[in-house]
Amino acid sequence: MIPPDEGHVGLGEYRQVLYDVKQYTAVCGEPVLSTDPIQFQFDGDEDAARTIVLAHGAGAAMDSPFMNEIAGELAKAGLRVARFEFPYMAKRRIDGKKRGPDRAPVLIEYYGEVVRAVGGPEKLIIGGKSMGGRIASMVADDLGVAGLVCLGYPFHPPGEPENLRTEHLKTLKTPSLICHGTRDPFGSPDEIAGYGLSDRIALHWVEDGEHDFKPRKSSGRTQSQNIADAATAISRFAKMLG
Repeated sequence: MIPPDEGHVGLGEYRQVLYDVKQYTAVCGEPVLSTDPIQFQFDGDEDAARTIVLAHGAGAAMDSPFMNEIAGELAKAGLRVARFEFPYMAKRRIDGKKRGPDRAPVLIEYYGEVVRAVGGPEKLIIGGKSMGGRIASMVADDLGVAGLVCLGYPFHPPGEPENLRTEHLKTLKTPSLICHGTRDPFGSPDEIAGYGLSDRIALHWVEDGEHDFKPRKSSGRTQSQNIADAATAISRFAKMLG
């Protein structure tokens, strides 16, 4: 089992359900953890008009502090959130060993399986944190989902602005929202302005935010404020989809 300081926090006594997958737990005020072949963690009203499927980033699981907080804010905004883990991260829960992500084709195929498991792609918004959002952006058009949300898109590796991950974003047809920090080392506002992104992509700028939306103390803001603001922007985006 991965210790709490690895980011697996906030599930309390029900965290074990994620590991042994032997029971379905529905607790008022707590996350609902499925026992489907693909493990989902649900937040929010199951009868919500929109469900947002969120994947984690490359190095932190679906119940990292960031993911817990954004899911909670989205649930408060009236959205249903379905979080999941790619297989390499799920294995980490079993043996506690850190491992890097699988190659993009593996992640892309798995995201497709996730959407098919949730069902009703025309009613879904898909996305994720960093790498998870990038993979979602690569399957959104093919899966026919209603929308796409990226939480800190990795436009390029830090310090490598020449290694862009934007080619498919130029022709993206799915209505999309990218929430991105103004100090994110994976892509600055000036850089992004020159990428020629599809006109289907809207940007919500996270004020003074780094890749995890954390601002400097001198900004007078907090990470929680930035996460809440991003959730508000996502809620508005979801309502615009009808």
